[in-house]
Amino acid sequence: MYIPQINKFDFNFPHPNSANEDGIVAWGGDLNPSRLIKAYQSGIFPWYAKDEPILWWSPTPRLIMELDDFKLSRSLKKSIKKFTFKFDTNFSKVMNMCANTPRANQDGTWINNHTIESFEVLFGMGIAHSVETYHNDELIGGLYGLTIGKVFCGESMFAHKSDASKAAYTILVRHLKEWGYDFIDCQVPTEHLKSLGAKEVSRDYFLERLNSVKYDYIESKWIIDKKLI
Repeated sequence: MYIPQINKFDFNFPHPNSANEDGIVAWGGDLNPSRLIKAYQSGIFPWYAKDEPILWWSPTPRLIMELDDFKLSRSLKKSIKKFTFKFDTNFSKVMNMCANTPRANQDGTWINNHTIESFEVLFGMGIAHSVETYHNDELIGGLYGLTIGKVFCGESMFAHKSDASKAAYTILVRHLKEWGYDFIDCQVPTEHLKSLGAKEVSRDYFLERLNSVKYDYIESKWIIDKKLI
């Protein structure tokens, strides 16, 4: 199936429903922050391997987390008490740790220097955010993503201690609920996120939900609410 190439001077994308059976909508272009914003507003995200052209995806099924469906196990509830948490204080370090933390059954990462530079711009704009888990003042887990209206688009997470990333995810869910967010876009189905309550939905359903909330205003400055920890 023909996959269109993105023009570097054009930030528009083909409709997500034109994706091939793997979920690839287009290839090429760059990670200009304005292009990234347009992509996520359209329900599309970049994902590609080292030394490959940028691939733009809108898969079906899509994985989302309804905030009320999040499952907090007894063991995770215990673990949370061992850690401290912060928002947006170590964004670049979180991205670098997500890129460099080895993962089972995964060779390499798409999070390269260009990705980090682009997301740092989005962070400066108040669009990208990090949730950080600390133990004895050491950053030992966390996640990052970006916001499109009332949707948080999760990108990656890492853990250097058991439950450190799950704990960060728990804190994220609690705050998003408090702030009136609608759901989390988890992108590609994984058993790990399904175990926390995420569910698979069709591309059409995802786009309908995204289009209904993406232009709502959400405060861009994230501050930890201690009562939610």
